[in-house]
Amino acid sequence: MLTEAIVPLITLIALEVVLGIDNIIFISILADRLPEKQARKLRLVGLSLAMVMRLLLLAAIAWILKLDYTLFVIMDVEFSGKGLILLLGGLFLIYKSTKEIYHKTEVAKNKITAPTAKATFGRLLAEVLVLDLVFSVDSIITAVGMVDELWIMYTAVIVTVAIMMLAAAPISNFIKKHPSFNILALSFLLMIGVSLVAEGLHFEIPKGYIYFAMAFSFIVDIIQIKTIPANKDA
Repeated sequence: MLTEAIVPLITLIALEVVLGIDNIIFISILADRLPEKQARKLRLVGLSLAMVMRLLLLAAIAWILKLDYTLFVIMDVEFSGKGLILLLGGLFLIYKSTKEIYHKTEVAKNKITAPTAKATFGRLLAEVLVLDLVFSVDSIITAVGMVDELWIMYTAVIVTVAIMMLAAAPISNFIKKHPSFNILALSFLLMIGVSLVAEGLHFEIPKGYIYFAMAFSFIVDIIQIKTIPANKDA
């Protein structure tokens, strides 16, 4: 029985890690606006809250399943609890990504003074909490649709968040070291936001298309980074 559970467990962990990349990128970009000590704290607290939220949602599994039920209909579009969360979360992600891109370009260029670290940490943590909820609901509904055993879901969530915690610092350092990836990552989040809004309106964009576009853009940016120094040496 344990052997039969290993395959769905590994599959679910792999899928949850892929879904969790968006969460890591979002937290890493926000943490980049804080001093290093505060940034580490934001990553740790943000991902810890993501795990707690996922575990609590798993405990309320019956309520999660009801999120797929239609609450009301507007212009032939059915809205469920899940759809509303994805729609609002997607709009928030679009807004936040656009605002961060503006901050990284126009604000940084004009050297507008940033808010204090203390005030920023509380506000950014609240924003992380909002997106944790959106990504957690999507993650848990995916888990419920894949496996039946609750212990597999709990194990997958704990292992996934542990992997995310280990990956958060390297990803954050990589984004900080290569500024072009900062804008690229924000563009990814903008695209994820559009995808969430579309999914909330029952127009699902295949995840494969999204991740292919992200992977292709990432590879192009890597090639660009490797090529520019070579051109300078020439």
